[in-house]
Amino acid sequence: MLDDSQLLTALRQCDPTAFAQLFEMYSDKIYRLAIGLLEDENEAEGVVQDTFMRLLERLNQFEGRSTLGTWLYRVAYNLSIDRLRKWQPTFALADDHDDESLPMPAVLTDWREAPETWLTANELTAELDKAITGLPTKLKAVFILREIEGLTTEECAQVLAISESAAKVRLHRARLLLRERLAEYVTELL
Repeated sequence: MLDDSQLLTALRQCDPTAFAQLFEMYSDKIYRLAIGLLEDENEAEGVVQDTFMRLLERLNQFEGRSTLGTWLYRVAYNLSIDRLRKWQPTFALADDHDDESLPMPAVLTDWREAPETWLTANELTAELDKAITGLPTKLKAVFILREIEGLTTEECAQVLAISESAAKVRLHRARLLLRERLAEYVTELL
């Protein structure tokens, strides 16, 4: 398995094995990001395909200021947002200075007792998936990248083209909203 610099060199030499390795490493991850944002399997598959096509078209423009993986995530994120804008023309994501207007939780519940004692794993997973789907796009994107894909806060900030502190704020708000939504579900069970 090639490291990033070897992989980049091999890709620039049009080595199909290098492309296959990169596709194997990132196609599922890019799909998870796209499906999380778009909630449509066909559109998510299209984002994966378009991301790797963009890689082939613009590989010589890659400057190496980030990892190949971070660059691919950024391309996939942008393609996903472009598709969302086509669906919702009034959907505004360009203004990254409006984090103050993102929702804050209204209800916080004391979770000292683990909710797993009340729920089966399948019910909790289904409710968590539903709660993640309901997050605003800005919060959902950072949550998927950080918590599901395991990127660092710095990498998330690079992918989303925001500062690290904005990424931290969005992640914190996403967690609070998820906690609130799951708390509502647990409260209903009690």
